[in-house]
Amino acid sequence: MKRLALFASGSGTNVENLIHYFAKSNQAEVSLILCNKPGAFVIQRAENHKIPILVFNRNQFYESKEVLETLIAYKIDVLILAGFLWLVPNDILQAFPQSIINIHPALLPKYGGKGMYGDKVHEAVIQNRESESGITIHLIDEQYDQGDNLFQVTCQVFPNDTPQSLAEKIHALEYAHYPRVIDEYIRESLD
Repeated sequence: MKRLALFASGSGTNVENLIHYFAKSNQAEVSLILCNKPGAFVIQRAENHKIPILVFNRNQFYESKEVLETLIAYKIDVLILAGFLWLVPNDILQAFPQSIINIHPALLPKYGGKGMYGDKVHEAVIQNRESESGITIHLIDEQYDQGDNLFQVTCQVFPNDTPQSLAEKIHALEYAHYPRVIDEYIRESLD
């Protein structure tokens, strides 16, 4: 059974979706949740499901080994970024090669990179009058949104779409595909 650690910064709707999906799995389980924002609702979600949580700050992530040591102590196999916005430091990248998965709310390489997240992405897509957007599920490396793509799926962008209406379409794609793509990647690549 592979042990998953979920990293999040916000309310944790993708975390909740992943918890429910992997609760029915005989291949992987959510063993730890990590959050870089005290007070984020994802902390409550972790507590509701009785999943251990580590809340950490910038110093603990970048200047100490505390986060890495916690991942090792929990015998984590795969890291899943679910609305986590910080660049992962090299010591963690090296400890989990080809085992850190992220989801991005656009079709990379467009609308990726530092500062491109959430509504900022949707606003840029609409402002540039794109006819489609979507999600990209990818491995991460030492740069924002540059790792190998595992999966992309599109949705139409209509002239009357707003950042909020586009976000709803993107969230629906995330909920439908992120758990399945993670599950398939674990089954095919990490056995």
